[in-house]
Formats: sequence, structure tokens, C-alpha cells
Amino acid sequence: MTIYLNKDSKIIVQGITGGMGSKHTNLMLQADANIVGGVNARKAGTTVELNGKELPVFGTVEEAMKATGADVSVAFVPPAFTKDACIEAIDAEIPLLVVITEGVPVQDTAEVFAYLQGKKTRMIGPNCPGIISPEESLAGITPHTIAGKGPIGLVSKSGTLTYQMMYELRDYGFSTAIGIGGDPIIGTTHIDALEAFENDPETKAIVMIGEIGGDAEERAAAYIKDHVTKPVVGYVAGFTAPEGKTMGHAGAIVSGSSGTAQAKKEALEAVGVKVGKTPSETASLMREIMKDLA
Repeated sequence: MTIYLNKDSKIIVQGITGGMGSKHTNLMLQADANIVGGVNARKAGTTVELNGKELPVFGTVEEAMKATGADVSVAFVPPAFTKDACIEAIDAEIPLLVVITEGVPVQDTAEVFAYLQGKKTRMIGPNCPGIISPEESLAGITPHTIAGKGPIGLVSKSGTLTYQMMYELRDYGFSTAIGIGGDPIIGTTHIDALEAFENDPETKAIVMIGEIGGDAEERAAAYIKDHVTKPVVGYVAGFTAPEGKTMGHAGAIVSGSSGTAQAKKEALEAVGVKVGKTPSETASLMREIMKDLA
């Protein structure tokens, strides 16, 4: 089992003809993702050949879905056009929308988030590496060669820490690894992923990677206490971050004691989540849990 994405997922790429879109479509195809087409209004009716596969280009997400049966869209669209691309995909009722773009204005994301409410689309991102179900499918930019299939679920705010954790635990493997993005407003949260992993019979344990800023990890801790029965280990990036300075991600800003790595660590440990001080220590904590589960 996987969450949100599997070998049967039919993927289209918004921005497939652009530099990043074509490059990463190639890499997704190498990961056995079932890419069925792309979207670019100016190049509708043409085709692109990527990784030896000729893919049709459609004018809209709705047209692409009607022609191909697509149920996932990955958006590689410049920041200025990301809001419109998201709304187009939501209007077409695509079940899963993965927004890779970095630098989307927070106001645009806020408007998209508000528009999403009550709709049929799940959005992951923006500013994220997307989602990978190893040996099944990839919707995003995570290198598919890091780790294979296994019993661990991973949800992370950070792309690079997603990759590092997959590498650290490659001997066990992953059901699904999902990078939710580090912006202040995102479509899918830690809690959404925790709920999906809890309900997935083949995910035996969960790694949750957070970072300084906001209160997402504290809210996730409260959710874990009430709803998650599987073992969870955590890592919070930013133990050495100076107060009041935005670090890396737009959402990673600390104010007083609120949003600090230490505060998040304490909230998670209070509900039984083991929290590592480094990614490698976090991986070691998961190894101990996996040995006990064996």
C-alpha cells in the first residue's frame, strides 16, 4: 500500500515543455511513473518526446483529464503563473495536485488554499519535492534511486532532509515519502499525512521531519496523541537558528520561544515521539523501533 500515489496513478505535467518540466518529466518516467501527457496552452495539439515516450500536450488540465483519465497533476510553472495553474487544476477536479514551484507569493498560496476548501483536489506544496512511492511512482523531483519499497512512511517539510532520511533508512525502505513544503501556507499538512499513514496497513512506522517556525509540529503532536497508534520518530531542523531571522524556508521564522526547535521537540516528546538532534540520530531511533517491530 501507498498513500496518495501508486503505480496506477496517471500523471500529467503542467509546464511539461519548459526546462524544468521536461527535465523532471524525464526523471519521473525513469522512476516508472505513468506520465500520460502535459499541459501548455500555447502548445496544445503538439507532442513532446521524453525518455523515448511521445506525450501529447493539451491546452488545459480539463482537456488532458478527459483525453487521458489523468488523476494527478504535477505543476512546474513559474511563480507568477502558479496561482492560475492551481485554480485551473482545482476547477478540473484533479484528485491530486503536486506544486513544485518555489517562490510563490504567500498571498497567492493563501488564495489557492481558500479556493481549495470543499473541493475535490488534494494539493501538495508549493515549494516541495512532491511525493514518491518507491518502485511504483513519482510525482515530483525526489531522486528515485535513493531507497526502495518498505514499511516506513515519511513526511517532511524539507526536500533535502527528505532525501537524506530516505538514504539513511534505505536498508528498510519506504511505503511513501511526501515532502509537504516549507512555505507558511501549504496544501497538505503533517496531520494529513499522519492520518493517511495511520490508515495504511503496510506502513509500520512513521518519520516526521519538521523545522522551526509556526506551530505545525505542535499541532501534529496533539494529533499523534489522540489518533496515531504507530510509532513515530521526529526531527526538527533549526536547533542553532538565531531568533527573529527567517531561515531557508519562508515559514521558518522564530519569535520568542514560539516556533523554536526546542519547543517543538518538547511537544513531540511529551506525546511519546522520539526526536533526534540530527537526521542520523533520528534514523538510528527509527532503526531501534524497526528492530523491535521485526
